[in-house]
Amino acid sequence: RLRRPARRGGALRVVERDSESEATRNFEEWTTVLKDHRARRFQIIAAEAWEDMAAELEKAHPERFCFHPTVWEKFPDGTDCIEVGGFTPHNVISGSHVLFLASFHNNDVTLSQFSVMVTLLQSFVESLTVVLPFYPVGTMERIVKEGQVATANTYAQMFSNLPSCGRPTRLMIYDLHTLQNRFYLHGNAIASLCTTVPCLLPHLEKHDITCVAFPDDGAAKRFGHMFEGYELIVCGKVRDGDERRVTIQEGNPDGRNVCIVDDLVQTGGTLVEAGKALKAAGAGEVSAFVAHGVFPKEAWRRFLRGGDRDIFHRFWLTNSCITVADQLPEGDVFEVIDIMGKIVEDLDAFA
Repeated sequence: RLRRPARRGGALRVVERDSESEATRNFEEWTTVLKDHRARRFQIIAAEAWEDMAAELEKAHPERFCFHPTVWEKFPDGTDCIEVGGFTPHNVISGSHVLFLASFHNNDVTLSQFSVMVTLLQSFVESLTVVLPFYPVGTMERIVKEGQVATANTYAQMFSNLPSCGRPTRLMIYDLHTLQNRFYLHGNAIASLCTTVPCLLPHLEKHDITCVAFPDDGAAKRFGHMFEGYELIVCGKVRDGDERRVTIQEGNPDGRNVCIVDDLVQTGGTLVEAGKALKAAGAGEVSAFVAHGVFPKEAWRRFLRGGDRDIFHRFWLTNSCITVADQLPEGDVFEVIDIMGKIVEDLDAFA
């Protein structure tokens, strides 16, 4: 039973509520609130890279979303020449809830999108929700010597100093590399942290994967609680002479199909070494999942069948880094998981 203090006539008394009854009341209220959230209609503005998803959102939920294409062009001198959709011939942006799909895959498009966000917030919108699935500066949140630039701080300052529409801008980010980045935001922007892990779970069940491995202790602490019912393996780097190699530090993968889980991949060296350690310990099929496939300089090519890092049975990743996901060949090792449905779910749930 729950005991809560209440005040009557200047004196405190204890109000007791049955925990089961309280859970029922909470669920009923949650159902009502969620219904109200799902009734909210959004005008969608999208970065060029996300225009296909924006159109799919409108197609899948025409009662909730209306997509307005934006013209992303340049003047001859290279500066932006942008015309945001939804303002002509009739202005349907002002007074509306606006959903902006952002992709910060290079500095040029990032600055252009900040310009659009400023314009939207100065156009009397009711609210602005920015969906930025991959926060590219999440790994650059600190410095080790004076003079280095912590670009995570730079982006946080830019978001925090956006104009106010009367309420903070909601910034939805998926599987942020360093969770403390959310506290760098202040004032006019608040981070809403989400995860893509639920999108993976049906694939694990489908392919009889009963064991989940993490390349390091940090990933295990972050994601381990999301895999209830799975055998968990924790890997880590140990020094072997002048080299550092990946070993299994907790768990036993012998005879099991395993999926290595991490938030992002760059060149993928650590994933490969973890995969080799798991196979050496008797694992069956070894697959991998990352929320964000960054893969600079087309590093993904090394993981294709016949490549020098062809070690995984399957390699799942989401389309959070859409410009990379669109390059991956079909029918090979990579399987791209679409997060559109998860975005809609999180938009309503504030999860």
